[in-house]
Amino acid sequence: MISAIRLPALLVRHLDATLHSFLYGQSSRGTDFSHPLSEEALVPPHSIAWRVFKNPIALFVGGTAAVILELAEPSVRAGVWEFSSFRKNPLKRLQRTGLAAMITVYGARSIAEPMIAGVVQMHESIQGTTAAGAQYSANDPRLLTWVHATAAFGFAQAYHQYAEPLSVSEFDRFYAEGIPSAERYGAFDSPRSVTDMNTLLEANAAQFAPSSIIFDFLRIMGRTPAFPRPLRWMQPMLVRAAIELIPPRIREQLGLMERAGLAAHERWLTRMAGAAANRIVLPASPAVQSCLRLGLPMGYLYD
Repeated sequence: MISAIRLPALLVRHLDATLHSFLYGQSSRGTDFSHPLSEEALVPPHSIAWRVFKNPIALFVGGTAAVILELAEPSVRAGVWEFSSFRKNPLKRLQRTGLAAMITVYGARSIAEPMIAGVVQMHESIQGTTAAGAQYSANDPRLLTWVHATAAFGFAQAYHQYAEPLSVSEFDRFYAEGIPSAERYGAFDSPRSVTDMNTLLEANAAQFAPSSIIFDFLRIMGRTPAFPRPLRWMQPMLVRAAIELIPPRIREQLGLMERAGLAAHERWLTRMAGAAANRIVLPASPAVQSCLRLGLPMGYLYD
């Protein structure tokens, strides 16, 4: 069981402002996770997901690992690279994706369900042809299942490796908790257990090969200022931590073996950062605001 770290009020305000800026950019407005009062989320507060998604280190490392795996799939890679704003405005794209994940886990149903419906509608117009000539559609259930599964894998593994160890049964619970949301997005065959996840990864691994797009993505993630200036030195290290989460066979097939590898002190720093982030209560965070919405103590996920 973790215990909360209580920080000085001035430092908490600074960290709250940093979190707000990361989620919403320069806008002074954002999603209000504290309302409507008492309204349940798609995922309950006692879930593994509420524990995992409160941790910003796990989200950054896990989200980066998830995108590496998404881009490994040729059709997903073509859709993401051709139709998203990632190349032109990577931070804004990361903010939108991160906020959507937060709303899916923590947001009130009356906010989360329309948001998901909007994403599904937007995907209807995304279709094209890969470099190999294969046609794809963003609303293809097979591709949506891969995207959902890789996100679940990345976040759970990052939390497990760098924040707090999860048992096999907790991994299974985490994957199963995501099924209702995944089906709302159109992913109807998402893994429900560690066994299912390993089977899916193994089944898809044979088609993977090195791609310049994945290398471009990693360069973007290393240089785009996603962290506040005093912590920006950590960003390339956390990108390498994400590469380490990729299963070795897939990492080798993607040509990433030489790019992976944290030094011993870097692995220790990443784990220290993840463990600390797991215990710092930030009043403005979606996790804390959602607890308050449901009448739970601010430190519910921390004590």
